[in-house]
Amino acid sequence: MTSLHMADAPAGVPQDLWLAARRAQANAYVPYSRFPVGAALRAASGTIYAGANVENASFGLTRCAEQSAVQALATAGERTFTEVVVVSSADEPATPCGACRQVLFEFAPEARVYLVNTAGAVRETTVGALLPAGFRL
Repeated sequence: MTSLHMADAPAGVPQDLWLAARRAQANAYVPYSRFPVGAALRAASGTIYAGANVENASFGLTRCAEQSAVQALATAGERTFTEVVVVSSADEPATPCGACRQVLFEFAPEARVYLVNTAGAVRETTVGALLPAGFRL
């Protein structure tokens, strides 16, 4: 697999979110899976928040990149986002796990999602399409 240079966003993917997601991916803590993922989302204010997956020997304590990015958003006092880029090195762009889909849905069910791998493959969708019957209270 040929990897894109870190500065080169695939066509159609927002450059600033791509760079933030790639930087986060480079900082992922993945001693068990060796599957680094980075995510970056744009809050309604325009601010970008990024996150990486952070694994733990007690696997239930592991946090995915998408959840880390949303936690950064909420910690900063923001409550919604408009788009998110998720980057992995998988052969096909990796999709968020079920828990991450629900976390993303809680804050932005209409947000645009760019699933990208480091070879430049892109799958564009929305949070609502990834979780069509998301849980709401």
